[in-house]
Amino acid sequence: VQLVESGGGSVQPGGSLRLSCAASGSIAGINTVGWHRQAPGNQRELVATISNRDSIDYADSVKGRFTISRNNAKDMVYLQMNSLKPEDTAVYYCAARAGGRLVMSAMREDRYYDYWGQGTEVTVSS
Repeated sequence: VQLVESGGGSVQPGGSLRLSCAASGSIAGINTVGWHRQAPGNQRELVATISNRDSIDYADSVKGRFTISRNNAKDMVYLQMNSLKPEDTAVYYCAARAGGRLVMSAMREDRYYDYWGQGTEVTVSS
């Protein structure tokens, strides 16, 4: 399975960006896809995750501002980011799980994801 992120860039506070994650390869077994981010000097953290049953979980810091969605026909997962803040600055990674389905709360942990993209950088600055 290969995951490729796109859509990162620089934006002013209050602006919006939409990140895309394109999946290819043996994707039939993927059940959950998550967006994670890592800011300089910080640990990687979950931003949002979506299962193939459309269960969704968000980090508290992005609730009400970010929206995760998926288009199964196109093997794509998106992260719409609105009302961006400087603290959203990070490298954003797409990750996928192909193992057995877990509760959504477990999907906040990196160790349960099997595949990772290379990341796309988001900078929020005036």
